[in-house]
Amino acid sequence: MASSPIRTAVAGFGLSGSVFHAPFIEAHPAYQLSMISTSDPGRQAQAHTRYPQATVVETPQDILAAAGHLDLIVLGTPPATHFPLAKAALEAGLDVVVDKPFTVRSAEGEELIDLARTTGRVLTVYQNRRWDGDALTVRKLLDAGTLGSVNRFEVGMERWVPEISKAWKAGATAEDGGGVLFDLGTHVLDLALRFFGPGRVDYAEITARRPQERADDDVFLVLRHESGVVTHVTLNLNSHLHGPRFRILGTDGGFVKFGTDPQEPFLLGGGLPTDADYGVEDSAHHGTLEVNGKRTTVATERGAYPEFYRLLAEKIDDGGAASVLPPPVDPADSVEVLKLIEQARVVAV
Repeated sequence: MASSPIRTAVAGFGLSGSVFHAPFIEAHPAYQLSMISTSDPGRQAQAHTRYPQATVVETPQDILAAAGHLDLIVLGTPPATHFPLAKAALEAGLDVVVDKPFTVRSAEGEELIDLARTTGRVLTVYQNRRWDGDALTVRKLLDAGTLGSVNRFEVGMERWVPEISKAWKAGATAEDGGGVLFDLGTHVLDLALRFFGPGRVDYAEITARRPQERADDDVFLVLRHESGVVTHVTLNLNSHLHGPRFRILGTDGGFVKFGTDPQEPFLLGGGLPTDADYGVEDSAHHGTLEVNGKRTTVATERGAYPEFYRLLAEKIDDGGAASVLPPPVDPADSVEVLKLIEQARVVAV
């Protein structure tokens, strides 16, 4: 670990900044949480109380104005702001973490990757669902070959959210990065590509069911991978009865897993990443494996969101962009996700 802390600013202190970023930055000794931006008075008070050492400012532009005293900026702002803010931050000499979606258009993501290369800065995307306990469990089963040759991968994220609580989401169209496809969809498409490699969208249903929804809240996609696996993606914010998080069928067996990773609710309930029971899922929610007609319960791997910031610290402390270590998430992976979303909108029925 470097002797000097990584001076870090978090832009935005809604769910993203307050739950998915600030607690992990604060918990890791390589970082110093130096600045937080939010224009909401209640969130400003919350930031002052939780992180008294951090300077609280109103806008991301206030953070950029202080770039000379910082090393890293984390963008937890609405999607439409990701490209201009990340571009300005790279040009100001900062390393950058962008929350999902990386950008609204794949071409913007490619431009940021080129700019990071030119400026010699670290650029990465917060695809934290790679470290969900259930995703780690699936990875373990696939690596062990337990299911044989996989032919069908079903992945879903379904919720009952009849009202849109965030003002920016209520006003956002797909052109602004609004909708469930840009939100939860970036997670599940990232996992599908991680598990089974490149692919294309063959079929898409993209619907807005809630009266106030301006983008989409009910999505079904069929993704055909070059490896031969077919992925079915279900995203729905209108679901009283949630389907499986994962269902995988292979030549030697099948696996199904219901439920939601416990890390987000644990943090929302006041827990910390350093708590002994952080990331541990109750056994009642463990998945089921069936091989040769015999069903067994598979314990869920411990969730590990802190891994993202651990890997990022190693990358930065080892020389940043010049280091041979990979970033925790290659932004090129997120560009491929955006290309799938663009394909889905073209083929949607």
